[in-house]
Amino acid sequence: MAESIGRKPAWLKKTWRKTDGMCAVEGLVKELGLNTVCREASCPNLSECFGRGIATFMILGANCTRSCGFCGVTHGGPAPVDPDEPTRVGEAVKRLGLGYAVITSVTRDDLPDGGAAQFAETVRETKRLSPGTKIETLIPDFGGSEAALELVARARPDVISHNMETVAELYEKVRPQADYTRSLDIVRRVGLCGEGIKSKSGVMVGVGETDVQMHGLFDDLASAGCAFLTIGQYLRPSPANIPVEAYIEPEVFDRWSKEAKERGFEFVASAPFARSSYHAEEAIAGK
Repeated sequence: MAESIGRKPAWLKKTWRKTDGMCAVEGLVKELGLNTVCREASCPNLSECFGRGIATFMILGANCTRSCGFCGVTHGGPAPVDPDEPTRVGEAVKRLGLGYAVITSVTRDDLPDGGAAQFAETVRETKRLSPGTKIETLIPDFGGSEAALELVARARPDVISHNMETVAELYEKVRPQADYTRSLDIVRRVGLCGEGIKSKSGVMVGVGETDVQMHGLFDDLASAGCAFLTIGQYLRPSPANIPVEAYIEPEVFDRWSKEAKERGFEFVASAPFARSSYHAEEAIAGK
């Protein structure tokens, strides 16, 4: 299933190129004072996505109140909520001409609503400034608050995504400040938010999960009514993060895709470089 971890295998090598498109996105993000999860989380697809004129906007600052073992986003004291940020995100989406925009955030356990109001306002402002754009919100768990989730849902994004990230048995190692059952319940409740909103979740692999555990996760998400699923290889952002336990072969990703689809998911992206927001528009398009 995996090979020795000393060196990345060929299927995990990507060419990084600085292009005019990449420079244009970086310039716009800097001009508008925005953050992207692409840059903050050291996504391996950054060069490709920025080069295509696409970015995933990360609201509520660049510092996360949690310190998950896998994540490259900075842990530290959170920034004050910026009331103008939603409008600037909408302006960026408009100027980039995005037909599909993904908006995520750091986790803000310091806020009573976990940042839900900022999500909702960002969706509304993006719709106002770029009315033809479909919007996906990739949300944290909001501490399990149903009211916070409902606040986001009332803004009517097209997709509400919440990543499980890993199997139940590895939460203590990978997401020690999160809870598997709580996250699964968020995915389930998204499906109850009303017609037109799709639920989505993402998983990273190579952190010690087994086939049996993955099948259990597929079953749980399918039972929760999850419509869209992404499965991608975990790549260690820095030496401070948990190590990669295994590089998963592309053939295994293909098998997992088939097994997940057999459980009724409408769309599955399962590949080494698959990420929650990577080619996210394909799920809505049914590709």
